[in-house]
Amino acid sequence: MGQMRQLIWYFDFISPFAYLQWLELDGLPGGPPELRPVLFAGLLGHWGQLGPAEIPAKRRFTYRHALWRARERGVPMRFPPAHPFTPLPALRLALALGATHEVVGAIFDFIWRDGRDPEGDWDALSAAVGLDPADARRRAGDEEVKAALRRNTEQAAAAGVFGVPTLQAGDELFWGDDATAMAQAWLVDAAGFEDAEMRRVSQLPEAVQRPRR
Repeated sequence: MGQMRQLIWYFDFISPFAYLQWLELDGLPGGPPELRPVLFAGLLGHWGQLGPAEIPAKRRFTYRHALWRARERGVPMRFPPAHPFTPLPALRLALALGATHEVVGAIFDFIWRDGRDPEGDWDALSAAVGLDPADARRRAGDEEVKAALRRNTEQAAAAGVFGVPTLQAGDELFWGDDATAMAQAWLVDAAGFEDAEMRRVSQLPEAVQRPRR
């Protein structure tokens, strides 16, 4: 078995694929990772990318693909009333409560299992994490909590994270729910990813570049 590295899981509640991968994290070799909320929109801004919901055809496919993947696994999933929604209050609330397994799971279930709006249904979301709405709002609005979310997002971008969910193991990044099996394989045998062809594609040169707009 390969040497175990520190595991960090970068996520934003806005992503249905983060919800799907969340349900599989306990099975990772080496134990569950550190949970690190980030703002997906901040990552998009850093890298100059559009989100999948900002391209109409990709938006439709993304939503249907996420729902199909959930059904294939027998995972209950119901999209919230509108998407994208504003994830900031939920992200800050999770951070304010320590981003524990229980809190993060309660928020994911609220949004993606039950199909609730985390901002519009704030009272119910607060109850789901064991707080009254005013106390939840106060904690989520703390300036240090806001700064912590910014730091998380900046540190994720500095590590090369460009999307959510992303699992970081050592210096390796595994992006997306569909990379879970790859991450598991790497954690068990990292040497299996160091053959000649893997090394070659990791440094493959570009033959042409599309003009940047």
